[in-house]
Amino acid sequence: MKTATLLLGISLMAGNLASAQTLSSRIGDTKDGLVRFTYAARPGVCGDGGNSIRTGDNNYIRNGNSEGNCPCEYGPVRVTLTLSQGTVTRMRVGVGSHWRDSTTRATELGQVSVNEASTYLLSLARTSRNQAGSDAVFAVTLADSTTPWPELIRLARSPDVRNDTRKQSVFWLGQAAGDVATKDLADLAEDDGQDREVRESAVFALSQLDSERGVPALIRIARSNRDPKLRRTALFWLGQSNDPRALDLFEDILANN
Repeated sequence: MKTATLLLGISLMAGNLASAQTLSSRIGDTKDGLVRFTYAARPGVCGDGGNSIRTGDNNYIRNGNSEGNCPCEYGPVRVTLTLSQGTVTRMRVGVGSHWRDSTTRATELGQVSVNEASTYLLSLARTSRNQAGSDAVFAVTLADSTTPWPELIRLARSPDVRNDTRKQSVFWLGQAAGDVATKDLADLAEDDGQDREVRESAVFALSQLDSERGVPALIRIARSNRDPKLRRTALFWLGQSNDPRALDLFEDILANN
């Protein structure tokens, strides 16, 4: 009886220690190899457990086909990290009821909370110097009951973050298509202190919004931005919009030059 009680106490203590560890430290315990964990996906997100993911609300397809004939199961987000000497060198993101590569040997961390996952993924996006940072941005947009957009704006603005990660942040801000995201995208595009590629990504993201949100911001950039290349980029996307306000702008520019 005493032995059983002792074993139970040890088991409970181990569980408490594991829960007290951050997700980052649990991942860091694996210096080399694969680590896997899952967390709850937001409504409408589905996938095949591998690379094909459909985000539902905006019908975005990642690494899948657009015909809709591939399996699309609802389930948690499934993250597989490849570590080398304690550094995440690769990240794979899937959604579905099972792992596609279920026979692969990996350290299994199981289901973690959305807050734990989001905190870790945003930290990885900030610090990674490889493609894993961009993939972490995508992964955090799939999380249930979170509002990642303020942090994605900070990532997009930060010169310390890898350029591809910043551009990925801008892309998903554009997909959010909310009024707040639109304002921040416009501010980012017009910020002379930002990298031009990031600013051009913001202009593109504005062009993908509905006309009531995107066109006024593009017109403002086309009229007054100090960077001539950025003005031309805004004019190009306005030309694709078929919006009468864009035609008024073109007429005004041509009449005064």
